[in-house]
Amino acid sequence: MKLLADLTVAAVALLHVYILVLEMFLWTTPRARKAFGTDADFAEKSRALAANQGLYNGFLAAGLIWGLIAPDPAGFQFKVFFLACVAVAGLYGAATASRKILFVQTVPALISLALVLLAR
Repeated sequence: MKLLADLTVAAVALLHVYILVLEMFLWTTPRARKAFGTDADFAEKSRALAANQGLYNGFLAAGLIWGLIAPDPAGFQFKVFFLACVAVAGLYGAATASRKILFVQTVPALISLALVLLAR
């Protein structure tokens, strides 16, 4: 069960690394514009904001990775805390930006959190 929980934590972390790359480095490309539903003009004007947002996604990924490599109880605590942060951020994003975020970010984080807690 712990292996499955850790694999889901790693998947959530990798998702946030991918979001970091999209927001910080690829924001104005067709790939990122399609992913976030923006046009070229908006992407160019919001480039700095997106990079800042990407940095925060990187912090979420870093916390989850730290949780995977740190020994317990700290590793467990980091995983729980950062998965909860991801879920809350996803809820806020779903409420304010796009419902898609609920399924891309919140649901995986909550599944992973449940598995981490069950594996304890």
